[in-house]
Amino acid sequence: MYIWQAWSSTPGTAAQSPSSLYGFPSLQGFQVLLFWIFLTIYLLTVTGNGVILLLTNTDAKLMTPMYLFIGHLSFLDMSSVTVTVPKMLVKFLMNNSDISFSGCFLQMFLFLSMTATECFLLAVMSFDRYYAICRPLHYHLRMTRKISIYLSAAAWTGGFLLCFPLVVFASTLPFCGPNVINHYYCDHPPLLQLACADTSLNVAVGSSIGFFVIISSFSIVVASYVQIIISILRITSSGGRKKAFSTCTSHLIVVNIFFLPLIFMYIRPTASYSPETDSLIAMLYTVLTPMLNPIIYTLRNNDIRETFRRKMAVFNTNIFK
Repeated sequence: MYIWQAWSSTPGTAAQSPSSLYGFPSLQGFQVLLFWIFLTIYLLTVTGNGVILLLTNTDAKLMTPMYLFIGHLSFLDMSSVTVTVPKMLVKFLMNNSDISFSGCFLQMFLFLSMTATECFLLAVMSFDRYYAICRPLHYHLRMTRKISIYLSAAAWTGGFLLCFPLVVFASTLPFCGPNVINHYYCDHPPLLQLACADTSLNVAVGSSIGFFVIISSFSIVVASYVQIIISILRITSSGGRKKAFSTCTSHLIVVNIFFLPLIFMYIRPTASYSPETDSLIAMLYTVLTPMLNPIIYTLRNNDIRETFRRKMAVFNTNIFK
C-alpha cells in the first residue's frame, strides 16, 4: 500500500507533498521474500508478453486479426504491470512507500485506462473468435485487418476517454491527511477514503463507468462463448470437440479471473472496503492475469510455438555460424 504523507493540511487544498502506499500489513515481516516473488512474476510477465508481442509483429504468418488483438493484449499486460509492480518492488526492497500527488494520479489514470482497454479488447477478441468459429464463411469478409485495427483503436480510445473523468473529479477533492492509501497502488476506491469531503458523486460516477465498461464487455464475452460452445457441441468428432472445449475452458478461466474481481472492486455502491482483502483480490487482475495470458492465449497455440522455434533456429544459426 502507499502513503501520502500530509498531502494537504487544509480542507479544500491539495498540496503536492508525498503520499504513501501500503499493502498486505500482515506480511510486512516478509518484504525480502515478497520482493523476489514479485520480481520473478514481473520478469516472467514482461518476458512472456514481450516474446508474444515481438512474434506477432515480425512474422507474416501471424499478421492476422486474431494475432493483432493478441499483440495488443500482450502490450497492455506488459504496460499495466510496469505501472504498478516496480513501485511495489521499491517498497519491498528499500522500504520506501512514498509517492507524489501527481505520481499517484498518473498511476491511477494509466492503470484504470489500461484495465478498461483490456476489458474492451477481451470483448473484441471473443467476438472475433465467435465469427471465426460460428460464421467461418463470413469471417474473412467481415474481420479484415483494417476492421481489426479500427476495433483495437476503439478499445484503446474508449478505455482512456472513459477513465479520464474519474481522475479529474478525484483530483478536485480536498485531502486533509494523513494521506495513507491502504493499497499497493493508487486506485480509485481507496483514494476516495482519504478525502475529507462528500465523495458520493465520485462513487456514483466511478460505479457507473465501471458498470458500463465491465458489464458490457463481460456480457459480450459470455454471449460469444455461449454461441461458440453451442457450435462446438455440433462437431461430430469427439477429438475435435475435446480440443475446442479445452481451448475455450482455458480462455474462460482467465477471463473470469480478470472480470470477476473487477466486478467486486469497481461495481459497488460505496467506497468502503477491507484493505487487505481488496489487495489480495486486486492481485488476480493486476498480477496473475497478465502472467497467465501469454500461456493461455498464445504459448499453447501451435502457430506461436512453430514461429518461436523457427525464430530461435534462425537466431542460433546466425550466432554459431
